[in-house]
Amino acid sequence: MADPLYKILVVDDEPDLEPLVKMRMRREIRSKLYTFVFAHNGVEALEVLEREGDVDLVLSDINMPRMDGLTLLEQIAGAEADMRAVIISAYGDMKNIRTAMNRGAFDFIIKPIDFDDFRVTVNRALSHLAKWREALVSRDKLVSLQNELDVAATIQQSILPTVFPENAEFQIYGSMEPARAVGGDFFFVERFPDGRIALAIADVSDKGVPAALFMMLTRTLLKGALRDGAPPGQVLEEVNDLLHEDNDTAMFVTLFCAIYDSQTGALVFANGGHNPPLHVRMDGSSEELPMTGGIALGVAPEFSFSEQTIVLAPGESAVLYTDGVTEAIDDADEEFGMVRLGDVFTEAPAMDARNGNRAVFDAVRTFTGETPQFDDITCLVLHRKQPSRAS
Repeated sequence: MADPLYKILVVDDEPDLEPLVKMRMRREIRSKLYTFVFAHNGVEALEVLEREGDVDLVLSDINMPRMDGLTLLEQIAGAEADMRAVIISAYGDMKNIRTAMNRGAFDFIIKPIDFDDFRVTVNRALSHLAKWREALVSRDKLVSLQNELDVAATIQQSILPTVFPENAEFQIYGSMEPARAVGGDFFFVERFPDGRIALAIADVSDKGVPAALFMMLTRTLLKGALRDGAPPGQVLEEVNDLLHEDNDTAMFVTLFCAIYDSQTGALVFANGGHNPPLHVRMDGSSEELPMTGGIALGVAPEFSFSEQTIVLAPGESAVLYTDGVTEAIDDADEEFGMVRLGDVFTEAPAMDARNGNRAVFDAVRTFTGETPQFDDITCLVLHRKQPSRAS
């Protein structure tokens, strides 16, 4: 048989009250809506509370021997968040009733007890308690969700490079600004022993902790696939096949992968469904890198990824970004878009990697204003330096 929905403790030194309550509330007791336990003073009430442990409502007289109702209220104050208290007293005792309300009593019942009013007061107190408990559950869920988002943000930041390779021939700089709802952006930079540089930028389909974990997996697989300096197309094929295995969540990731030769300026790349990077020339003009016909990784196994090659002339840059840049919106729901991204470099041509990256973020922030950010904003810039002039 199911347990009663609510347990009510009645505290009163009048011996006739217990049988009266049981008789007048028999329907509620039989239907398992309420169960009643009784005590004759505050000391007994505390013993009952300790013994029972799951009392929802305390109905207490004020004037009792050994410990009165006002003192009892003080004693149970620490537990009142998950319990309600209602005072029972004579009509002429309004001063004590007011004191009881100030000490946390939810309501009061006047003696002699009118059981219609008794039911209304009890129902109101327990309804308030139920809503309070629902609010606590919702709060705990929100706290748990925020903790998950904090974990995801920590995971994101922990895998991003903080030191970038640079010499007299090139410069690389990247950064990510996570959204309030954590997404799955990341970028990757690694220098091979022969001096070539591997670059990648990616965006996982989901958000929160699942996206962060899928992102971590993708990065690990990417790093492993690049271990022998394999070409970008082969790297994407290996990562794609491994991600597709046991992908019960049906998540996927868009991924642009490239290998840069700083001696020649050649950038060999393959694109797994990601936004095409910008090729920015020295005069500030730009165009998107050609697509290579690739699909997002984790969707279909044994897909063949093609490659393309461009050569960065001295003073030129390749700007890698995620859709958090181009799809950022202002207060009129207009997107930042590719034209504005190109204008960043038209207005200030020949920027180095760090300044180019900063300019992209500044332009997006200026455009969006106070509009909340809904996606990660990530940008990675590769800049081929101009030869230094002899003095």
